[in-house]
Amino acid sequence: MTPTNPVTPTNPTTAGPAFSTTGACAALAVALAVSVVCGVALGPVPVPFDDVVRYLHAAVTGGVVQAAEAGPYRIVWDIRLPRVLLAAVVGAGLAAVGVAVQAVVRNALADPYVLGISSGASVGATAVATTGLFASLGIYALSTAAFLSALAATALVYLVAGRGGLTPLRLVLTGTALAHGFSAIAMLLVFQAPRGEAARAALFWLLGSLGGVTWASVPVAAAVVVAGTAYLTTRARHLNALAMGDETATTLGVDVPRTRRTLFLVTAAMTGVLVAVSGAVGFVGLVLPHLVRLLVGADHRRVLAVAPLAGACFLIWVDVAARLLAAPEELPLGVITAALGVPCFVLLLRRRGYVFGGR
Repeated sequence: MTPTNPVTPTNPTTAGPAFSTTGACAALAVALAVSVVCGVALGPVPVPFDDVVRYLHAAVTGGVVQAAEAGPYRIVWDIRLPRVLLAAVVGAGLAAVGVAVQAVVRNALADPYVLGISSGASVGATAVATTGLFASLGIYALSTAAFLSALAATALVYLVAGRGGLTPLRLVLTGTALAHGFSAIAMLLVFQAPRGEAARAALFWLLGSLGGVTWASVPVAAAVVVAGTAYLTTRARHLNALAMGDETATTLGVDVPRTRRTLFLVTAAMTGVLVAVSGAVGFVGLVLPHLVRLLVGADHRRVLAVAPLAGACFLIWVDVAARLLAAPEELPLGVITAALGVPCFVLLLRRRGYVFGGR
């Protein structure tokens, strides 16, 4: 049995981009700056844009804010800014991981969660929400448990899929099978939760949420995403080769087993950290890589330069919508990403001439 190969037989680097990489990155960088300011200003309690800029300038430069403005300043600096920045970090990380995973497993339907890491993290997070596990860690209990269970899931997937080699088919089948098992355990914990509110909190997290984010959550996630994306960028040529098949990659001088193993560990670590701080936000790592390929071509050097910026902008606005559409309540991020991602992916599939790896 051989894995379905949706890759075109041509070299990904030959696909002509619709836009230059430099132009796309410049436009997205400006859009990201605007999105950050808008994300901080918009919410159940709106803050004027000029006040947001003034508060941020005062916080960065050590300026003085009047005592009468202490409330809005706290909303901007202590509540919304870390949340918006974490949304940007998570969106960038999911987009970058999605690009890499689709090349590693050579599957157009792959996303950061296809390896079962997010489902493994959901077991730890659900255990905290429903049983009070790691209660001594306070606000860090959920993210800690999610990350530890994500590590355990990574190890299990590696041990099971690694027997006989980390081939694309074995990775996808192992990740899918174990993901169903982890999800069943998480649902069992939710079903047996003694309190309805605990079950609701667990389900809310499973669909993705940035509620309750503090500054402490941002540095670690940002460092992991920056380091991981930088590493993936240095392996862009290897990803180009893997996207064309193992035999072709081998003839191009790529040590396929070692490269796939390293990329698996890097993407799994990034996914574990991102899921730990935000829950499982779907469709970002599935749809955005394809949209970026339409814009700049299939060369992973271009895609990995543009996709993180696109993912950052996208998730900031998803979080804004999550805060506003049902205010003062919040919607799970996964609900909005699915509402946007499903029709977008269907239109992408209907686009004549589009294939994985090119336009």
